[in-house]
Amino acid sequence: MDHYGVIMTREKKQPSDAVVDAWIALLRAQQVALLKIERAFREAELPPHAWYDALWELDRAGTAGLRPFEIERRMLIAQSNISRLIDRLVEQGYVERQPCEQDGRGQKIVITASGRDLRKRMWPVYARAISEAVGHRVSEREATILANLLTKLVDEQ
Repeated sequence: MDHYGVIMTREKKQPSDAVVDAWIALLRAQQVALLKIERAFREAELPPHAWYDALWELDRAGTAGLRPFEIERRMLIAQSNISRLIDRLVEQGYVERQPCEQDGRGQKIVITASGRDLRKRMWPVYARAISEAVGHRVSEREATILANLLTKLVDEQ
């Protein structure tokens, strides 16, 4: 029997109790960590976590920038949310839209100097929140194991 009292067979490819427990723990851990990070940004009067993630991806891309669909894939956020996020970042001057050389109808999003500055101001707050949410709760060895296990879940997605 599973968590819900349903008798399962192997043929139906139902998850084991251990897999369901891992899934629940993964979702709860993510929610708790993100709440702590969002609270830390609010208390420091900084923009939300999604802004940091977008700026980080764009900073990594450098002057080549990223197409909106590339940002969407890297951040795992719905297209409509990415569009609104990019609009807000453009309005604040943290990113700019530029024509895409490969597709005349497309655009790429490039981080500005003020966007890089904001990301750098946000990092110490984010780093502290990561340490409190994860770093103070697991050893370095456990963190390495956890990262390896979680990477297995996202590789080739």
